[in-house]
Amino acid sequence: MGRLVPAVTRALDILELFLDGDGTLSAPDIVRRLQLPRTTVHELVTTLAARSYIVQMPGQPGRYRLGVRPYQLGSRYAEQLDLAAEGQQVARSVAETCDETVHVAILEGTDVIYIAKVDSTHAVRMVSAAGRRLPAHCTSVGKMLLASLPGPELASRIPDDADLSAMTPNSITEPGALREALAEIRRRGVAVESRESNPDVSCVAAPVRDRTGRVVAALSISVPMIRWSDERRAELEQLAAKGAAELSERLGHRSVAG
Repeated sequence: MGRLVPAVTRALDILELFLDGDGTLSAPDIVRRLQLPRTTVHELVTTLAARSYIVQMPGQPGRYRLGVRPYQLGSRYAEQLDLAAEGQQVARSVAETCDETVHVAILEGTDVIYIAKVDSTHAVRMVSAAGRRLPAHCTSVGKMLLASLPGPELASRIPDDADLSAMTPNSITEPGALREALAEIRRRGVAVESRESNPDVSCVAAPVRDRTGRVVAALSISVPMIRWSDERRAELEQLAAKGAAELSERLGHRSVAG
């Protein structure tokens, strides 16, 4: 593996500073935050501006914002993204950590479609397949995705008189009860399904966001009841949230701390 080039590293450090605050910086700001010599910063800023990576703020000489080039690169990156392929890679990583079955799913109408799946290595495990379609209200991924919809859109998909079919005796079949469950999911940020789609399996799920912050998928971990407990559920909720955040980051989403 080759060595890192200091000048390139410093240029990238400068660009990444623009991700924080109001997105504008002066040369003194950069000197202070990166602890670099003023001459070095001046040379790097001049080079980045010449290549349209940063531009001067109108009416504010010496203050810069990101230029068009990072946007062009980001757009090209977004064009090449494959949610299913990225989801499969993250699902594999999560499954290796917990050794349970991991899914990534999207919402279509009132159903979920599994677009990625990695199996547990346990002899007793959930049996499913990528491409499978299930009623959203019966699954953790589906409830997570429904909970992420704006109110009017949720009402149009699942009106008050909707006929919600049951997959098991534990499935939610009343729209009112489903809305209560979705409100709790919004509050907690994760979804839990206890034997609602399979009488022998429980699941947890977390939301996957794209670069705009919109929820475009959900990642779930499915566990046979023989390995399910409150302690295990809490562990897997954290792991699902971490995996969903990683996949979101791959899709260009950047969480804002605080």
